[in-house]
Amino acid sequence: MQGPALRYAQIFLVACPAFILFGYNQSGVGGLDDFPSWVKIFPEIDTINTTGNQKSHNATVQGAVVACYTIGALFGSLICMIVGDILGRRRTIFSGATIALVGQALECTAYSLAQFVVGRVVLGFGVGMLSATVPVWQSECSPAAQRGRNVVLTGMFIAFGFALTQWVNFGFYQIEYSAAAWRGSLAIPALFSFIIMGSIFFLPESPRWLVMKNRSDLAQSTLARLRGKGIDSIEIVAELRGYEISLEDSSNNNLRLKDIFTMGEEKLLYRFLLCFTLQFFQQMSGGTLISVYIPMIFETDLGLGASLSKILAACALTWKFLSCFVGFAIIDRMGRRSAFMVSGGGMAICMVALAVSNSFSNNHTASIISALFIFIYNFFLPVGFLGANFLYPAEVAPARLRVAMQAISIANQWLWMFVVAMITPVAIDDIGYRYYIVYAVIAGLIPPVIYLFYPETKGRSLEELDEIFRDAPSIFAAVSMSKTLPVGDRTVERVLEEKATIEEIE
Repeated sequence: MQGPALRYAQIFLVACPAFILFGYNQSGVGGLDDFPSWVKIFPEIDTINTTGNQKSHNATVQGAVVACYTIGALFGSLICMIVGDILGRRRTIFSGATIALVGQALECTAYSLAQFVVGRVVLGFGVGMLSATVPVWQSECSPAAQRGRNVVLTGMFIAFGFALTQWVNFGFYQIEYSAAAWRGSLAIPALFSFIIMGSIFFLPESPRWLVMKNRSDLAQSTLARLRGKGIDSIEIVAELRGYEISLEDSSNNNLRLKDIFTMGEEKLLYRFLLCFTLQFFQQMSGGTLISVYIPMIFETDLGLGASLSKILAACALTWKFLSCFVGFAIIDRMGRRSAFMVSGGGMAICMVALAVSNSFSNNHTASIISALFIFIYNFFLPVGFLGANFLYPAEVAPARLRVAMQAISIANQWLWMFVVAMITPVAIDDIGYRYYIVYAVIAGLIPPVIYLFYPETKGRSLEELDEIFRDAPSIFAAVSMSKTLPVGDRTVERVLEEKATIEEIE
C-alpha cells in the first residue's frame, strides 16, 4: 500500500480502534450502575438502591472507581515522555494496546472491587499511551493539507465509542440475568486491542522519528510510500530536507525536557501553555460530565426511568457521533481557531440552559428542555473539542519535544477528567443545577482566549509552524503572523532554489 490507501489503513486499523477504546472504556462503567448483578457483586458503589448518607458515601466511592481509569491514563500518557522517542511510535502504540488488553481481562474477571479497580488502572494506563502517541504518529505521517481531517477523526472515533457502549449497555440490560451481561459489555473492546496489535507493524513508522534517529534513507522511502510519489522526486527530497533543517535548528538549541518551562527563541513555554490550556478547556467545559454520566443525569437528575434513560443516553451519544462529521468537514476549511471559538461559545450557552432548566425540580417541561440542550451540547462539542484538541498540540510542539508536550498535555486532560469523574456523582447529589454554572463560566472563556493567544495552524507544515514561532517577536505577533503570512512551506521553496542554483552552476 502507498499514498491514500496507506493513510486510510493507518486511520482505520490503528486510530479508529485506539480511540474507540478511549471512548468505550471512559463511558462504559457509568451505564452499568443499575444492573442487578453489578450491584450484587459491587454493593459498595450502589447509588440506585440506597438513600441518605449511605447513598452519598457510595456516590463518592463510585466516582473514585470510575475515575481510577483516568489516573491510569494520566500515568500512561506521562510515560510516553520517556519511552516515546526511545521505542518509536509503532512500538509505543503496540505496548499501549497490549497493556490495555491486560486491563480489560482483569476487569471482566473481577469478583471483588479491588481487582476491578486494578483492572481499570491498568486499562487506563494502556489507553493513555495510545491517546498520547497515536495523534503524534498521524500528524507526523500526514501531509499538511490533510493533517486536520486525518487527526480530527480521533474525535469521531471517541464519540462512536461513547455511543457504542450506551447501546451495548442498553441491549445487555434488557437480557440481564447474570454477571455475564456486564462482563460481556466490558469484554467487547478487547477486539479493538487485538486489531491494533495485529496491524501496527504492517504500517510505516513516522518518517520524522526516523530522521531524528539518523535513519534518513528509511525515512525517505517511508515518506515516498506515504505520499505515493517516487523516492527521488523533488517533493519527497524537499520535504525530507525540511525535517532535517527543523531538527538541526532544534539540535543547535540543545532542547531538553526542562526547556518546556522556558521561553527563549523557541517560545517553548508559550507553546506548552497552548497545549495545556486547550486540554483543560476540553474537560472543564463539560465533555466528560455529559459523556460519562449522561445515563445518571437522565435517570437521577431528570427523574426518568432506567430503560428510557439508557435509550436517551444512547441516542444523545449517537447524535454526538453524527455531529463529528461537521467538525471533520470544517477543520481544514474554517481552521482551528474558528472551530474552537464556535465550539466553546455553543457549549457555554448550553451549560447556562442546563443550569436554568435543572433549577426547576419535578417539572416535566424543564426536563424536556434539559434533554434538548444535552443534544445541542453534543452538537457543539465535536465541532472543536473532540478531535482538534488532540491535533493542535502535535502541530505547535517542536519536533524534538513533540511527544513530551503531547504526553504532558494529554496527561493534563486525563487529570481533569479524573476530577470531573470523581466529583460529579457527589456534586449532582449535593448542589444540583449549580454544578452546571461552573462549566458555563469556563466554556465562556474559550472564545476570547482562543482569539487572543492561539495561532492558526491550518494548511501549514509542522516545520513552517516551527519557523513562525521562532521568527515571531512576541506571542501576539505569532498569532498575527499565523493569520497573515501566505501558506506554503518555505523550506520546500528553499530546497527548490538550491536545486535551481546547482543546475545553473552545472
